[in-house]
Amino acid sequence: MIAALLAEKWPDAVVELDHTNAYELLVATILSAQSTDKMINTITPALFATYPDATALSRATQEEIEPLIFKSGFYRNKAKSLLGMARAVVERRGGQIPDTMEALIELPGVARKTANVVLGSAFQKPAGIVVDTHVMRCANRLGLTTETDPVKIEQDLMKLLPREQWTPFAHRLIWHGRRVCHAKQPDCNNCLLAPRCPSAALVELAPTKQAIKPERTRKRA
Repeated sequence: MIAALLAEKWPDAVVELDHTNAYELLVATILSAQSTDKMINTITPALFATYPDATALSRATQEEIEPLIFKSGFYRNKAKSLLGMARAVVERRGGQIPDTMEALIELPGVARKTANVVLGSAFQKPAGIVVDTHVMRCANRLGLTTETDPVKIEQDLMKLLPREQWTPFAHRLIWHGRRVCHAKQPDCNNCLLAPRCPSAALVELAPTKQAIKPERTRKRA
């Protein structure tokens, strides 16, 4: 029922990182850690114009990449991850981004979340469910899991949904988290999931919106 309601509310939900192929999405997702998609979308056009594929990126230096991604935060570590990823793709895959979970997570800077983004959105091959901060928060508030570890949350959600829903469900839950189920002050009054959300019932008991404490809401959920 929750999946159906999310589909009704956000039928066109997609990954919000601008990209035209798997390489661009992989790079953008690596850069998005501890940043926002909106910020990354301002950075990647210049980056992709300079390094249009993994082969071009593999020939870059740390010093050349850092100024292009500075605004993403943690730019030194991200530059290192991008170079490591690109060089590994060239050496192991002939410059082509792999399309399996096993091969992707072997690349520097790539863990399950990033791999799931690329597999689901660039290759249309759902191997799991993207679990970012929004999915973690919303899944716990909705009572879909009691776990706090992303891998365990993913496993819980995968058991609840058929494979064909893994990718769209994650997109819709992320959109819902960004637009309605905010971290600090969830908009329960305008949430179509509220009647089925145990956390919403607790929030509605608060005398004022100012009295809502997200830490308390998550704990009670």
